[in-house]
Amino acid sequence: QVQLVESGGGLVQAGGSLRLSCAASGRTFSNYAMGWFRQAPGKEREFVAAISRSGGSTYYRDSVKGRFTISRDNAKNSVYLQMNSLKPEDTAVYYCAAAATSDIWWAPSGQSEYTYWGQGTQVTVSS
Repeated sequence: QVQLVESGGGLVQAGGSLRLSCAASGRTFSNYAMGWFRQAPGKEREFVAAISRSGGSTYYRDSVKGRFTISRDNAKNSVYLQMNSLKPEDTAVYYCAAAATSDIWWAPSGQSEYTYWGQGTQVTVSS
């Protein structure tokens, strides 16, 4: 089992920044690729960003490229999502997720690839 706890959400004006954190416990963190997903009201949950076990590979959805940065600190069992130039359409509950893998370069975007999920943190961007 892997337990994931997100933090760092909140209310911010358009153009502002937030940094989300996800703390993991329970298993060897470096054995997992990590991802961030989000779900806006009335919409399906969607992929935002992923990072490989090693941190050497990252992958983003097109709408956040150049604005969001995913990173991880395996010594701290944590993954982060730095969000800059936020837009009202970024408003959603953000979830982190973990995918067990032996591939140190794999950064998956499919929800079905992820086994463990956090409870989510709300991000609200006002116009």
